[in-house]
Amino acid sequence: MKVLVAVKRVIDYNVKIRVKADHSDVDLTNVKMAMNPFCEIAVEEAVRLKEKGVATEVVAVTVGPKAAQEQLRTALALGADRALHIETDERAESLAVAKLLAKVVEEEQPGLVVLGKRRIPGRGQAAGQSGRRGAAGVGGAGQAGHRHRQQPDRPNARRADRPAARHLCLGSGN
Repeated sequence: MKVLVAVKRVIDYNVKIRVKADHSDVDLTNVKMAMNPFCEIAVEEAVRLKEKGVATEVVAVTVGPKAAQEQLRTALALGADRALHIETDERAESLAVAKLLAKVVEEEQPGLVVLGKRRIPGRGQAAGQSGRRGAAGVGGAGQAGHRHRQQPDRPNARRADRPAARHLCLGSGN
């Protein structure tokens, strides 16, 4: 089974952010960027599935500028087999990212899509919606909210009132 993991480039959580002088946005000049920690958890979980023999291939995908290759290299260092980069210099809004992710899922045909539960800094309910919107747009495929662990090798491990999920938003356990 192929596992697709979406990763996002964010400001490193250890960096103190600065606001632009005109208060229009965050000043990204000389700011260290990193992979979203929740996406890192998702990559680690996909790699664990591969180590257990449940998954055969882990593919990381990101949407962003050329510099986002750094985050894909991090995913490869964590154990992903391949990386896909949808390069854009424009700021991608969540609906556009969702549509792009849906197209990647359609072309790659993974057995499982793993997503971080949200991005940092989190913005309440709006955070992490790109992946869920993208998953929902793929042929009516099922999806789940935050799950601590998915156990594809134990299909009957879920309660009867939960729908079967092919696309997951994977949480860190809180």
